[in-house]
Amino acid sequence: MKAVRMYGHGGPEVLRFEEAPNPEPGPGEVLFQVQAASLNHLDILNRAGLPGRTSPPMPHILGNDAAGEVAGVGPGVPSELVGQSAILNPGFGCGHCQHCLAGRETLCPRYRVLGYELPGTHAEYVVAPAQNLVPLPPRLDYVGAGAIGLVFLTAWHMLVTVGGVGPGSTVLVLGAGSGVGSAGIQVAKLFGARVIATATSDEKGRKALELGADDAINSSRQNIHLEVRRLTQRQGVDIVFEHVGQVTWPDSLRSLAPGGCLVTCGATTGPFGETDIRYIVSRQLQILGSYMGSRAELLAIMPHFASGRLKPVVDKVFSLAEAAQAHRYLEGRRQFGKVVLALQ
Repeated sequence: MKAVRMYGHGGPEVLRFEEAPNPEPGPGEVLFQVQAASLNHLDILNRAGLPGRTSPPMPHILGNDAAGEVAGVGPGVPSELVGQSAILNPGFGCGHCQHCLAGRETLCPRYRVLGYELPGTHAEYVVAPAQNLVPLPPRLDYVGAGAIGLVFLTAWHMLVTVGGVGPGSTVLVLGAGSGVGSAGIQVAKLFGARVIATATSDEKGRKALELGADDAINSSRQNIHLEVRRLTQRQGVDIVFEHVGQVTWPDSLRSLAPGGCLVTCGATTGPFGETDIRYIVSRQLQILGSYMGSRAELLAIMPHFASGRLKPVVDKVFSLAEAAQAHRYLEGRRQFGKVVLALQ
C-alpha cells in the first residue's frame, strides 16, 4: 500500500511517501480502506517529537481521522461489515477496566489513539477495532467525513460533557480558525450558547461569524480580555474553550465571569500558563482538563451531521503524496477549519 511514514522526528522533511506493507486485522479488528484523512495539530506534535514522551515504533504512520470503507475483517468480526462506509473513532481503551465499562474510556490507562501510539490513517489501509466503526452520515462525502472525528469529538467532550454548555451560556472560543475551534463554535451554538470567537485576522473573524459566532475578536490587534469585558458589559464569559495555551492563558482566565470554568484540551503555543491562584480562589473559577471523548459521544454527534445542524469545515485538500506540503500549510496557521488528505 501507499503510506506516509516517518523514521525519526523533525520537520515535514522527515515524512516519506512510499510503499509499506499492508496491515493485517487481528481478532475483533477490521481492515479499513481510507478514502480521506485529515491532519490535526497532534500530527504536528507527534512528528516533531513531544518532550518526555516515548516515541512510537519507527517507521511510524501519522493520522488520527479517517473516512472510507471496510475492506476486510479479522477473526470474530462479521463478514457483512465488508463494504460498509464509515468513519473511525480515533481513540479506544481496553474495553474491560472500570473506566471503559463506565463509558469513560479516555481515562483508561491503556487508552490509545490512531496515529499517536498506533499506526495511523495517512495510508491506503489502517487496522482498527470493529467497535470503532461509525456509519457515515448520509449528508457527508468522504472528504467532509474525514474531517470531523477528532475535532468534533474533542469539542463536544469539552463543552457538553465537561463544560455543561446550555441555553444562556456565554462561551469564549479561542482560535476559531483551527479545526477544533471551528467545531467548538458549532457545538456551542447547537446548545443555544452565545459565542465570542477569537481569530488572528479579520478574514478568519468574518468566517467565524458566518459559522455562527455572535462576536469576533481579532487577537492580533485587540486585547482578548478587554474585548470580552466590553462585549459582556464587564460580566465575563461562563466557559472558555481553551486549546492555545501559554499565549492566551492569562487573558482566558481574566475573561471568565465569577464561577466560570476554563476547559482546556491542549497548549499549541506552550504548556506553561501563568496563573494567579488568588484570582482563581476569589472568583471561584474552575480549570478543567479534557482529552478526546467517548464512542458514545461520537455516536451522539452523528445525527447532527445527518440533519445538517453540524457541518465539517474543510479549508484545503491535498493528495496523500502531498502530505509534507499539507503539514507546512497547517503549521503556517493559514487555514480556517481542516486540512484533508484525499486518497482516491
